[in-house]
Amino acid sequence: MPRQHSDRSSQAIQRQQALSRWDNEGGAEGPIVAPAANKAQVSVPEMSNADLVALRVRVIALENLLISLLATASNQQLELAREMAGYISPRPGFTHHPLTIHAAAHMIDLVERSSRFR
Repeated sequence: MPRQHSDRSSQAIQRQQALSRWDNEGGAEGPIVAPAANKAQVSVPEMSNADLVALRVRVIALENLLISLLATASNQQLELAREMAGYISPRPGFTHHPLTIHAAAHMIDLVERSSRFR
């Protein structure tokens, strides 16, 4: 039994460390800085409507795939997914960003939607 408790503590610490990198807006720890060797500004092309439609289709496919995987998940895994959604929050002293709040709600929604297929 002590080994199992130790594994849970280790897993909790690892989860906390991983999630701590997601403090603000999906893991951004600060401004993105170009490497020192490449100081030239990199131009990012605008996304066309076709690119946006393709991206939307991929997101829908990934959400449905995730729902199917969550439908076969254990109760412990589902609870972990809900717990991870609760970790999406800004760093102390920063204001809540609407997109991160929406992302957390969406995570919970995906878990709930998977229950229809359990």
